[in-house]
Amino acid sequence: MDGFRAIEPKGLNVNPFTMIGSEWMLITAGTSEKCNTMTASWGSLGVLWSMPAATVYVRPTRYTLGFLDREKYFSLSVFDEKYRGALDYCGSHSGRDGDKIGAAGLTPAFGAEAPYFREAKTVFLCRKLYRQPFQPACFTDGSLDGKNYPNKDYHIMFVGGIEKILVKA
Repeated sequence: MDGFRAIEPKGLNVNPFTMIGSEWMLITAGTSEKCNTMTASWGSLGVLWSMPAATVYVRPTRYTLGFLDREKYFSLSVFDEKYRGALDYCGSHSGRDGDKIGAAGLTPAFGAEAPYFREAKTVFLCRKLYRQPFQPACFTDGSLDGKNYPNKDYHIMFVGGIEKILVKA
């Protein structure tokens, strides 16, 4: 993994609230022939089923969803602030309409289980373990449904087992 080194999950020293909620990340899946990515600011890192895990949420309208459904692996790429424009672009343009990765100025890397980006500072390579659509009846706080889903386009939750964490060397 050119320019990166692998670390153990217990060696990760980040604030997940800042990393996901403020810095954002790209969720990416696919192959070297065709992949797609999307910006996300919702997600979590932790331990589930006795293993390091990441949870991400994707709306059914997102082009990336098809890639996540087809592939066994996905990546989460986190960037320095200087890439905020690229993250904005990837969050506001669809890969259905063209090469948004190239237009965002990012370079995909394909030497791992899932595509990720050479410009990232941290990459989580995840094996897909679980997929579950949100169900309206499961909200215990009904205000969250109305506030976040006025169009009833409920997120689909993916849990991935974190198999590798890469950081810039």
